[in-house]
Amino acid sequence: MAVADLEEINMIECKNITKKYISGATETFVLKGLTFTIKDGEFVAIMGPSGSGKSTLMHIIGALDTPSSGQYLLDGQDVSKLSDDELAEIRKNKIGFVFQSFNLLPRATVLRNVMLPLVYANVSKEERVKQAKIALKNVGLEESHFYQLSNQLSGGQMQRVAIARALINNPSLILADEPTGNLDTKTGEIVLNTFQKLNDQQNHTIILITHELNVAEHADRIIRIRDGEIVEDSKNGKKRIINA
Repeated sequence: MAVADLEEINMIECKNITKKYISGATETFVLKGLTFTIKDGEFVAIMGPSGSGKSTLMHIIGALDTPSSGQYLLDGQDVSKLSDDELAEIRKNKIGFVFQSFNLLPRATVLRNVMLPLVYANVSKEERVKQAKIALKNVGLEESHFYQLSNQLSGGQMQRVAIARALINNPSLILADEPTGNLDTKTGEIVLNTFQKLNDQQNHTIILITHELNVAEHADRIIRIRDGEIVEDSKNGKKRIINA
């Protein structure tokens, strides 16, 4: 086999991505020609202040929105040209979402919250329970919490339940949007360590959206965005300045 055949395929390829919003005769560009790649198994933080465009980029990477121009490929598939139904299939099968607000059902048990995506996938109850327990153990939640209601847990425990739910369909990509925003510093460290373990031990590709440097520094690579442009892409301590 040729050496080229052994090279890793990029999980994510963004090529000159733009996003604009039109109000009357006014065009506002939120993203201005972003180009970057993320390999399978990378742990990347996308960092920027409020209004930088990082949330818009997150929606495009997560197949929640499409770019105004440019090309977005996920596992070699051109996501930028898909229909709404096709985007929904991408989200269901390839992407696990973790949000700042947890988005758990408060009056459902931990186990039921994690199993829920498998209900829509028509997986048998026995298999749902089995897979949910595995996912919860993988994020370090003690089995004594499995049958508690989610609103009886601490913030850090709820976020780990949300991570387990994101893992349940074995997605190729985990997208975490400000996952420590509602947590104190110590609890946030526990959640970030959970992401690091998932990346190190199970090779999950993780993209962390944040505005905080101390959070971004848990990733192996930081892509900084300002005013809709990539201004810095740093990996392993070696920084490559793109725009001053």
